[in-house]
Amino acid sequence: MATTAHLDTFARDRLPPPQAWPEFRFNADTDYPERLNCAVELVDRHVREGRGERVAVRHRRDGGMEAITYAQLAALSNRIAHVLTEDMGLVPGNRVLLRGPNNLMMAASWLATIKAGLIAVPTMPLLRAKELKQILDKAQVTAALCDVRLREDLEANRQQGGEFHSPTLAQALYFNGEGEGSLEAAMAGKPEAFDACDTAADDVCLIAFTSGTTGQPKGTVHFHRDVLAMCDLFPRHVLRPEPDDIFCGTPPIAFTFGLGGILCFPWRIGASTVLAEKLTPDGLLELIADFRATIVCTAPTFYRQMAAQASRYDLRSLKKSVSAGEALPDATRQAWKAATGIEMTDGIGGTEMMHIFISSAGAEVKPGAIGKVVPGYVAQIVDEDMQPVPPGTVGKLAVRGPTGCRYLDDPRQANYVKAGWNLPGDTFYMDEEGYYFYQARSDDMIISAGYNIAGPEVESTLMQHKDVAECGVVGAPDAERGQVVTAYVVLREGVEASDATRAALQDYVKRQIAPYKYPRRIVFVPALPRTETGKLQRFRLRQLAEQGNGGAAGAVQP
Repeated sequence: MATTAHLDTFARDRLPPPQAWPEFRFNADTDYPERLNCAVELVDRHVREGRGERVAVRHRRDGGMEAITYAQLAALSNRIAHVLTEDMGLVPGNRVLLRGPNNLMMAASWLATIKAGLIAVPTMPLLRAKELKQILDKAQVTAALCDVRLREDLEANRQQGGEFHSPTLAQALYFNGEGEGSLEAAMAGKPEAFDACDTAADDVCLIAFTSGTTGQPKGTVHFHRDVLAMCDLFPRHVLRPEPDDIFCGTPPIAFTFGLGGILCFPWRIGASTVLAEKLTPDGLLELIADFRATIVCTAPTFYRQMAAQASRYDLRSLKKSVSAGEALPDATRQAWKAATGIEMTDGIGGTEMMHIFISSAGAEVKPGAIGKVVPGYVAQIVDEDMQPVPPGTVGKLAVRGPTGCRYLDDPRQANYVKAGWNLPGDTFYMDEEGYYFYQARSDDMIISAGYNIAGPEVESTLMQHKDVAECGVVGAPDAERGQVVTAYVVLREGVEASDATRAALQDYVKRQIAPYKYPRRIVFVPALPRTETGKLQRFRLRQLAEQGNGGAAGAVQP
């Protein structure tokens, strides 16, 4: 590792031992200098090279639309950096909790934190005090910048003697407010210039916590070079954006899908992004139409709902759409294409890997496949002994590249990295042409009476039925079969949750896929448990199934 700029070496000291790291691979795209600050490369570089008047951020303000140039964004982040280093007294390597929805001040605070050589710890806006405490304590966060509307839960972490008090969190400032304690008041009069910290390419700049689909969040540690690598592979080789593109979407900045697709991808090439809070499917369609957006990033759930409403909006500006975060049902892909004419760019990535490493776009898309390995990464399908398996054989996905898993002081590192490969926990097979076909999360593979059944395949089939709004499929313990396929189903409005509906759905699945895969238990529920990023929390469904909550009532005898 290069000589660090960090005076506080907490994060570096708690990296896994080098022998537990994955093998990293670099190429011409990711051959970075030994010293770099990714915030400077994303924003300040454009100002330095004469592109300061290009628009970096667009957003709604006071009923209208406002455009922020790269020069203005650099100046805003510089003033915040002065507050962090002068008023708050932070030194390189200190951790800063960032808490807010996708808005200008959240984005500028992220830039300022990294520009000052600090480590950003962005968090989802909907986390409550108890969840924040886990993150604050794990990362030993020193200070926080938080949207004033989210103040209550953060202040609970600062109350001496309180249930959720976090002892390291010494200070916090609140943005999008005014008066004492506001970031805006602290920024007043600060210079618009700031000398960015001379960080090493392998200095830690980000601790991104996993979104909780599998339970206890883990802190994934990323370097300055990792932020640039996620911009210089998938976007460059698959998405292929241009400087005149306008990005938009729903994933939060605190989620690496959002950090890339909403901020870093456009900034890397001098394009612009539209920042918006609390978008609904209709709201995102309206945003695309109003701002003439060209690239949209969101989850399959949104695309499914937007497809039904797309004809009501002028979407002629839209050129590309990216789906990630969970499995994309083919029914959703086809509905979106029929509504917009756009072939979806599906992708699989992960917080540990930073962003997408398997994807295909446009004419390269193959029905049923997520895509091919993004140039700069390598992947293979392996068995339980980490040995490669032949094409067409289902196994575990293993991947290597310039990014990879480094958990913050967490024994689960040994589960994710084996023999130098990252194991994201996904079951795939690869065909003779190198296309990768997603089967399930490894722990979502249901083994029933000797059959291996991929829960997402059953979900995708159920989702094609006209009466199903949403569903999640897991395995429930069963004395006779080991496990039985159990579907938690949200019905469309007006559809009766009856035995007749249950039987109709089961018959439908039997007609569409191998009959042994049909859900022997169907439980009707008002909503599915999801993370803030829209991912289905299957671990919670598995808990319900194991406890028998609703399972018995939904059981149908074979």
